[in-house]
Amino acid sequence: MFKYISKRILILIPTLIGVSFIVFSLLYLSPGDAALAVAGPEASKDAVEAIRQNLGLNDPFLMQYGRYLKNLIFDFDLGTSYQTGRSVTHSLVAAFPNTLKLAWGALLIAIIFGIVFGVIAAVKKNTVIDSLITGVGMIGLAMPIFWSGLLLIILFSTKLKVLPASGFSSIKHMILPWIALGFQSSAVIMRMTRSAMLDVLDKDYIRTAFAKGLSEKVVILIHALKNALIPVITTIGLQAGGLLGGSILTETIFSIPGIGRLMVDSIKTRDYPMILGGIMLIAIMYSLISILVDILYGIFNPRIKVASK
Repeated sequence: MFKYISKRILILIPTLIGVSFIVFSLLYLSPGDAALAVAGPEASKDAVEAIRQNLGLNDPFLMQYGRYLKNLIFDFDLGTSYQTGRSVTHSLVAAFPNTLKLAWGALLIAIIFGIVFGVIAAVKKNTVIDSLITGVGMIGLAMPIFWSGLLLIILFSTKLKVLPASGFSSIKHMILPWIALGFQSSAVIMRMTRSAMLDVLDKDYIRTAFAKGLSEKVVILIHALKNALIPVITTIGLQAGGLLGGSILTETIFSIPGIGRLMVDSIKTRDYPMILGGIMLIAIMYSLISILVDILYGIFNPRIKVASK
C-alpha cells in the first residue's frame, strides 16, 4: 500500500502542472484587459500600458507561464493579487478555513443522510418508504445549489425568521449553507448506497447469516453494509471534491468569506493570479482526497491492500 500511495503522490505532480497549464492558457486567452481592470475605466492609455508592463502582461505566453511555474515549484508562490497587491497564497490561506468548514460540514450531512436513507431504501425495497426516499433523492439530484440555497433563505430566513441568511460565524449561520451544499451530494450517496446494498443483500452469505439466526440489524449493519461500502466510498470521494467546487456558489449566495467568494470577486476584476491560485488549491485538495479514498479502500477491503503491494 505504501508503494502504491507513493506512486500516486508522484503522479500528482504532473497532474497539477497540467491543470496549471490549462487554466493559465484559458485565462491568457480570455477576453478583457487585466491592466485596465486594475487601472480603472478612467485611466489613460499610458497608465494602463505602464501597469501592463509592470505586471509582465506584455511578455510572451511561454515566458509568463514559465515564470509562474518556476515560482510555484521552487517557492510555492502562487503570485501576487493584481487588485490588492497581497500574496495570493496568504489570501487563500486566510479564506480556506471557511471553505473547508463549509465543505466538510456539508459532506458530513451528505454521508449521514445518504448512507442511512440508502440502507433504509434498500431494506424496504419496492415499498412506499423506498419510493418516498427515491423521490426525494431525484429532487436532490435535479435541484441546483443556487436554487436550493435561495429556497432555504426564503423559507427559513424570510418567512419563518428562524435562521440567518448570511454569515458563517456560528452553528446557526452554518445550518442553511451546509444543507444547501450537502443536499445534492446526499442524494447521490443515497442512490449509490441503495444500489450497492441491493446487490449485496442478494448474496449467498447474507442468506446464510439470516439462516444462522443473526438479527436483521447485525446482518444489515455488519455483514451487508461493510461489503457495500467500496462503491459508496468512491462516490463520497468524488462528492468531497465536488463540494469544494460547489462552495463557490454557496459562498456567494450566503455571503461566506471563503475561497469561492474570493474567486468570484476576482473573476469580476480579472484578478488572474487569484483565480488561478484558487483553482490550483481546489485541484490539490481534490487530488489528495482521491489518494485518501485509495487508503480507505485498503482499510475496508484487505484484498485491495494485498493486490496493491
